[in-house]
Amino acid sequence: MTQSRRMSLIEAATNVIVGYALAVGLQIAVFPVFGIHIALGDKLAIGLAFTGVSLVRGYVLRRMFGRWR
Repeated sequence: MTQSRRMSLIEAATNVIVGYALAVGLQIAVFPVFGIHIALGDKLAIGLAFTGVSLVRGYVLRRMFGRWR
């Protein structure tokens, strides 16, 4: 059974939202342990950068594995 385009979009959006929340949440929890203290806005921007890289990585890997099938 194949996934509909709508469900693929919902899955991708959910993945991005969860990834972003995890990135920011981990920064809030881990940065102070290493003595890194930055504003929440900066943490949100760093999380956005990590999320962008993750999106590109996921897309490239998915395309590579699709070619290997």
